[in-house]
Amino acid sequence: MTGLLDYFRSTPRNSASLAKERLQIIVAHERGVRQRGPDYLPKLQQELLAVVRKYVHVEDTDIRVSMENEDGCEVLELNISLPENNA
Repeated sequence: MTGLLDYFRSTPRNSASLAKERLQIIVAHERGVRQRGPDYLPKLQQELLAVVRKYVHVEDTDIRVSMENEDGCEVLELNISLPENNA
């Protein structure tokens, strides 16, 4: 019950605790940015799609490019949904 009361009481915060909290927010943000993947993936996806389109007709939504970290190695994964051959 005292924990609930402490929550509603305003306690003055020193500059060290504020700086620590801000640093934790910055570090968490940077980790989130790194986990999104490299900035070149959208361009790489468009270039790969252009190469595939030289040979078969596929839509933009038919290709997915992702970067994953497996066992300490970064893996670039390509998923391309090719149309069925009607020949």
